[in-house]
Amino acid sequence: MAALIEQTALPGVRIISPRWFADNRGAFCETYNQESWAKLGVTETFVQDNHSVSRDIGTVRGLHFQSPPSAQAKLVRVIVGAIWDVAVDIRKGSPTYGKWVGVDLTAENKRQLLIPAGFLHGFVTRAPNTEVVYKCSSTYAPATEGAVRFDDPELNIDWGIPGSNAVLSDKDAVAGRFADLDSPFAFEGDVQ
Repeated sequence: MAALIEQTALPGVRIISPRWFADNRGAFCETYNQESWAKLGVTETFVQDNHSVSRDIGTVRGLHFQSPPSAQAKLVRVIVGAIWDVAVDIRKGSPTYGKWVGVDLTAENKRQLLIPAGFLHGFVTRAPNTEVVYKCSSTYAPATEGAVRFDDPELNIDWGIPGSNAVLSDKDAVAGRFADLDSPFAFEGDVQ
């Protein structure tokens, strides 16, 4: 059961569309298969699954990262509702450093976004009671976490909502500026 994998404008950040099978009972798909996906170039090993629920439209979670040795790749999908999912390249020396890409992930389109380590990650909800599940390649390590303001003017991310309408955690509300980020990641060639 192969998935369709599409490269985004940021090398290594990929949209994955699992193959769905439907019959009179409903539908089925493999949302992740390490062996078959490795043949398609997805080589991350995932060790933790997370599930978030956001009540309100306009809830922003991010922009987050974890530093090495606890850096995380993420495989993100929506099981209820809809998000605008964003990845930002923070690998020093990368030709796409500071560039971002956004992808609509919904329960209906069933797409997933693969975000390698070395990228900021965040999303905004576009439907009430949105549920997001994502796999991580490293366990949560609070001592290594970092964040950048979702509305940083240097990044100029189009979240589709006025910044003043964003529902933020206390921690995200005081996140630092992109210009002040001393990224712990170095560009070592693009991930395929």
